[in-house]
Amino acid sequence: MTSFDTSPPLNVWRALLALAVVFVMLATTGWTALRTHRETTALQSSLDSWEHGSVHGLRLPDPEASPARLTRFFASLTAPERDRLAHRYPLAVGNMNGAPVELRYLANAIALDQQRKVEKKRMHDPRLSAAGQQDAGRRMHRYEALLTKGRQILAFDPDGDGRVAEVLGDLTRAERISVVVPGVDTDLLTFQRTNREYTAPVGMAKALYRAEHAASPSTRTAVIAWADYTAPDGLGVGAATGTAAELGAVRLNALLRALPGKAPVSMFCHSYGSVVCGVAARGMPGRVADIAVAASPGMRVENASHLGSTARVWAMRDATDWIQDVPYLELGGLGHGADPVSASFGARVLSAHDAQGHAGYFVPGTDSLRNLADIGVGAYGAVTCAHDDDGCRAGLPDTLMAERA
Repeated sequence: MTSFDTSPPLNVWRALLALAVVFVMLATTGWTALRTHRETTALQSSLDSWEHGSVHGLRLPDPEASPARLTRFFASLTAPERDRLAHRYPLAVGNMNGAPVELRYLANAIALDQQRKVEKKRMHDPRLSAAGQQDAGRRMHRYEALLTKGRQILAFDPDGDGRVAEVLGDLTRAERISVVVPGVDTDLLTFQRTNREYTAPVGMAKALYRAEHAASPSTRTAVIAWADYTAPDGLGVGAATGTAAELGAVRLNALLRALPGKAPVSMFCHSYGSVVCGVAARGMPGRVADIAVAASPGMRVENASHLGSTARVWAMRDATDWIQDVPYLELGGLGHGADPVSASFGARVLSAHDAQGHAGYFVPGTDSLRNLADIGVGAYGAVTCAHDDDGCRAGLPDTLMAERA
């Protein structure tokens, strides 16, 4: 399957855009009828059970209540009471924005273990095809990996291709928080990779976390590998439209509004992930200080000022990245708008001259990763601009200490 890790020629993109135009025309003129059948998922079942539950004889709060409301609710409980809720409704609590992060880690570990057992049985289910049994085995091994001691799973949904988010560092005590938002072909099975480690969300986040520590050892940082949205599969129609980004933006902003503490947040959005961040920008809380995009096909606006965010906007693209050949336009919902590294867009353009292709911006030792890490710790004076000038640093503090002051 073609993906954003490959290098498609320009005429493929043009053909895809043409196909997408035809698809939209058919759909909007009534020639194509789309029906959705909503099945009861494991997560929905857990939420339904939560909604019928109680504590101290009182009904549990709406799981969709504001994070502040849910935070107050959990704070009113004893530790054993919170643990009982995590064991009784693991998927609900594990995905509940406003629940204490440590409780979410516990709940998701319970949910992962339950799903691991389900997939282990499916591996030997004679009703499944050989391919189905193999898929069950892959999912079981992924669950086992996520259950490794010390991993902090902030969100987990086994439905479909699966969604997941993981935290590196101490989220509650962090002085700076970074969120990595990946692009197409991201799901439970591609959340981490052994080969080409730094092209997957976990590898990206680990590299960024280590680079941030190297940039400022005294700064307490936390990095979130956020694959908690349904990303498009490959370079099909889904990647040429903003539908997945719009749905993902809702989930992303729900996460951001529920983050503990008051630490500044930096967004690091790769490829289609930058589309998600572009759509989400207007609704991001004020604590989001930076939105940095790499290998972006566009942010669905013509200018950074149209994002509706007070965050600093950064962009980078390696000279060898094939994404530069994508038509930077938006027509009838197709395409993602202006090129974020163009002068007219108005972003602060960073150097990425040694990034390794479209998927290599988080490879250790590259200027691209160093620049992202400097942003993550607020060391804006240390970033390297794309051009031989200081344009991307204009009007910013020269050092991390100046930023803190």
